[in-house]
Amino acid sequence: MSEHDLTGFDESTFTHEGVTRPILRRGTGPAVVVIAEIPGITPKVLEFARRVAAIGCTAVLPVLFGTPGRAADPATVGWLKTRLYMASSIAKVCVSREFTVLATGKTSPVVSWLRALAADEHERCGGPGVGAVGMCLTGGFALAMATDERLLAPVLSQPSLPLPVTRSRAAVIDISPQDLATVRARCERDGLEVMGLRFCGDRLVPGDRFAFLRRELGEAFVAVELDDSAANPASALPPHSVLTEHLLDEPGQPTRAALDKVLDLFRNRLLEQPGNPAATQAPTTPAGP
Repeated sequence: MSEHDLTGFDESTFTHEGVTRPILRRGTGPAVVVIAEIPGITPKVLEFARRVAAIGCTAVLPVLFGTPGRAADPATVGWLKTRLYMASSIAKVCVSREFTVLATGKTSPVVSWLRALAADEHERCGGPGVGAVGMCLTGGFALAMATDERLLAPVLSQPSLPLPVTRSRAAVIDISPQDLATVRARCERDGLEVMGLRFCGDRLVPGDRFAFLRRELGEAFVAVELDDSAANPASALPPHSVLTEHLLDEPGQPTRAALDKVLDLFRNRLLEQPGNPAATQAPTTPAGP
């Protein structure tokens, strides 16, 4: 599937309704579906997945676009290669009917496939339920997946759809009214918690979008909003990717605190449950190679 370093990850496929995609998997314990940002599963996304596996969960990474393991940081590969790779992934998304990029009030069709993947991984991995992390273009997918009661820990990291090209699109997120109502009901009835992360100056994730989620979900929406100065200055890109490219993985750093909140959500919802053997087996050491 890839010539890039995927050491420690098992490779397989998953098929639903005739659509087959590659899957990377690492760890044991309850599943967390990690849905990569544009341009794909970069080394930084793989590192986040290692952190998920290190707490005692199974990190499951579907390949929706891009080449797993391929670097996209301009500081590493140069601006030309970064732009070409970004453009190729964006082009695939824009021509695909499975992704809703601009329309409001719609859930992307690919979410049905992701829900089926989460259900299959729950059956495979066990535990009380499943977690999901969407990033950038896929950020809202984790919210729409939460219509399934097996999804217990949805995380929306810099959710960027619909693209905020107008004021109305900036103030919503890519989910249908019916799906949003289902998620809202789960928050009210079951205590579901939805976590969102963004940098305050990120134009792709305007503050109005988080204000919308606060209105719709109330206290069930936990917003983690970081000053742009908290982003890793080594990244050549503007502050955007809280858990990956702009993470400063050092104690005391705001992005590290945000990462810890995400991992704590998975611990609380997926691991620290009565009768769950993973709760007593989850390692506390940092992720290995």
